[in-house]
Amino acid sequence: MNCAICVSKKCSEGMDCTDIRGDVINVYKDRKNRKILRIASTIETEFYMGMNRLQKLILFCRKMGYRHLGIAFCISLEEEVRTLYEILEKRFRISSVCCKVCGINRKAFNLPSLIEGRVEATCNPIAQARILNRNRTDLNIIFGLCMGNDILCSKYLDAPVTTLVVKDRVLAHNPIGAIYSSHYRKGLRGM
Repeated sequence: MNCAICVSKKCSEGMDCTDIRGDVINVYKDRKNRKILRIASTIETEFYMGMNRLQKLILFCRKMGYRHLGIAFCISLEEEVRTLYEILEKRFRISSVCCKVCGINRKAFNLPSLIEGRVEATCNPIAQARILNRNRTDLNIIFGLCMGNDILCSKYLDAPVTTLVVKDRVLAHNPIGAIYSSHYRKGLRGM
C-alpha cells in the first residue's frame, strides 16, 4: 500500500483495495473500540471546523466517561502544561509527569550532554509511562515530548494515548509548517 501517492482515493467512496476489511470490522466489534470510533465520528460530524483540538479533547473525554487523565510532558513546556492542567482539573482528575522524572544522569546511559561538565538528567519516557500506568489513568496526553521519547512513552502506556502538542521548537510546535513552507521543503530534499 502507498495511499500517499494514490490519486483516486476511491476508499473514501467505499471501495476496498485491501484484503483486511473483514478482519478490521471484527476488531471494531470490541465494545471499547466501537465506542471510541462512534464518539470520534460524532464529534467530527457535529463540530467539523467548529472546535479546536483542546475543546475536542475535553468533549471526547466527557463523552467517553473518562475521569482520570494523564499528561506526559516536556519540562521546557512547563508554563503551557500548567495552563492545560488548570483547564482540565476543573473537569477531570489529572496526573502529570515531567520528562526528567527520576533525575537519571545522561552519563548513566553514555548519552551526549547539551553542556559538557554539567549534570544533566536524561528524559525518561518509560518512567513517565510507568507512573501514569500506576496511577491508572483512563487516557494519556502526550504534551511536547521530544522525537523518540514520545514513541517510547506511547509504547509503554497501558491506557489509550493522544498527542496534544508535538515538539518542534523551530516551528513554534507546528511541525506541519515544514510541509507548508517551500523554504523548509527545499531543505528536506537534501537530507
